[in-house]
Amino acid sequence: MKSSILHASVVAWLCLAPLACSLSAEGHEEEHEVQRKVVLTSPMTRDVVNTQQYVCQIHSRRHIELRALERGYLEEIQVQEGQAVKQGELLFKLLPVVYKAQLHADQAELLQADIELRNTKKLFERDVVSDQELALAQAKRAGAKAKVELAAAELAFTEIRAPFDGIIDRQYEQQGSLMEEGDILTTVSDNDVMWVYFNVPEANYLELESIPGATDPAHPQLLKFPDTQIELQLANGKIFEHAAGDSVTVESEFDNETGNILFRADFPNPNGLLRHGQTGTLLIHETLENAIVIPQRATFEILDKQYVYVVGDDGAVHQREVEISHAMDDIFIIASGLAVTDKIVLDGVRQVHDGDHPETEFRAPQEVLAHQKYHAQ
Repeated sequence: MKSSILHASVVAWLCLAPLACSLSAEGHEEEHEVQRKVVLTSPMTRDVVNTQQYVCQIHSRRHIELRALERGYLEEIQVQEGQAVKQGELLFKLLPVVYKAQLHADQAELLQADIELRNTKKLFERDVVSDQELALAQAKRAGAKAKVELAAAELAFTEIRAPFDGIIDRQYEQQGSLMEEGDILTTVSDNDVMWVYFNVPEANYLELESIPGATDPAHPQLLKFPDTQIELQLANGKIFEHAAGDSVTVESEFDNETGNILFRADFPNPNGLLRHGQTGTLLIHETLENAIVIPQRATFEILDKQYVYVVGDDGAVHQREVEISHAMDDIFIIASGLAVTDKIVLDGVRQVHDGDHPETEFRAPQEVLAHQKYHAQ
């Protein structure tokens, strides 16, 4: 009984085996055909925005240290840390007793010199004294006046006032401290306009210099970009609400160690959000008009050169080198090597070889680029 069942199973397997093999072969053939089918598209011209990013340091337009100009005890502190002050406002005051006394003594000497000069003039007019004695009296009076002016200046130095409108920083000394000449009291920052510094590699510098209209012989320290927007991205990822102008200031020399040159962009800061010492990312948005755009996945690299497969009129694919001017997310901007009338392999680059005649389907570049991470505008 068992041998009969086994015999029947073997017969059935032998009968079905050719059919299974046939179906398997057909499946592999269909799969092979699907794999050989490639997707084509064409380059597309669009106005795209190329963004260059640079780490930057934010500085106040004016950021200075306030120091004691004379020796003395710190008698008064009129401001608090972080307080906004106006130009000429009294900030600190040193004990002025000694300087007042010196001023009064020098004023008394000046008064005495004035009296002596008047008497000498009268005697000179009567030919009692010579012109040399008159000149000596005049010199003595001038010396006394100079001493008064010096004493007045030293007395004024006991009052430290704001040199411009700004914000007070940390206070380094407290009331009652003995100050020596040159000791730092605080710093003050003018934050109305912020200077944002960033390092630019030499290659990028040469590229920016080559933009038409960027250089102006009358202002060689400036680079102007009429069609470029300069923005500041803050540490929290948000874009600062005010953009810089259309020009940047270029320093005079490159750093030999890094190969970079320092640029400066000026940002208005009416609300005082930006402070001296902050960091951020500078964004330079350059509009590239009528740029030829292709997806990055349509390219392949050989020995640091980029290539695409172009389908000719005969349906054969041919390898062609292309020059990339900019790379943005998952698209390339083509400098040379392709025209919008060309048909290139989009999906299936690894399936084809030069001279192949694959089965293809075409997708419009508008549809292809609409599904890219970077949407051409």
